[in-house]
Amino acid sequence: MAFTNEQLERYSRHIILKEIGVKGQKKLMNAKVLIIGAGGLGSPAALYLAAAGIGTIGIVDADKVDLSNLQRQIIHATNDLGKFKADSAKESMQYINPEVNVIAYHEFVTSKNILELISDYDFVLDGTDNFPAKFLINDACVISRKPYSHAGIIRFKGQLMTIIPGESPCYRCVFKEMPPKDAIPTCRQAGVIGAMAGVIGCLQALEAIKFITGTGELLTGKLLTFDALTMNFHKIALPKRNHNCAVCGDNPTITELVDYEQPACDL
Repeated sequence: MAFTNEQLERYSRHIILKEIGVKGQKKLMNAKVLIIGAGGLGSPAALYLAAAGIGTIGIVDADKVDLSNLQRQIIHATNDLGKFKADSAKESMQYINPEVNVIAYHEFVTSKNILELISDYDFVLDGTDNFPAKFLINDACVISRKPYSHAGIIRFKGQLMTIIPGESPCYRCVFKEMPPKDAIPTCRQAGVIGAMAGVIGCLQALEAIKFITGTGELLTGKLLTFDALTMNFHKIALPKRNHNCAVCGDNPTITELVDYEQPACDL
């Protein structure tokens, strides 16, 4: 695949990086990334992945844009109020980079559709805002052996990790079960500083780019946390993959997907 003059100019800052170069940019342009959730985390991740030239980006979200979203969900604007978030996100991504093929899915992930949704993609970003979705995404990605980035934010804190099924601990290895109902406040109850979504969502995009290009070290077997009040990042080494894990262990007990119940927080 030969670059056009416009592509050489658009991606010039990537191409001159010895860690990316022409070969790495071609990998990005041939890659497929699925973003689950077009909210606080998905917004910056989607914009930067589109700008990077990811060939195909899927965006999954059944919600519509409302005014309270705009404090942090920067892919949407005031004139997008009432639109499906997936459509608003698609418009913004293609406005930045019309070469990118964006597929909008007007649905939430469930045990019935997630395996099909992730099947065509090379990497998945979890930009969801509730524990049932996070456990479902983990289980589906492990069963399908799809690498993905987990992230979460609340108040002034954020965290992320990258899961490579069969190589690194999965989400269930670290967080074995969902917390009891109401044990952890939702973002609607506790609040979240808008820029935190930008910090963590951009890091998710960076993990996807590094995975696709084979550049640098991924956050596999590590949990990166960020406290915006103190401006401290901490990288926590996680235990190795749990051989007794219910989904990625040697004798998994979770072999079929189910939908869990727990209140969602509005990222």
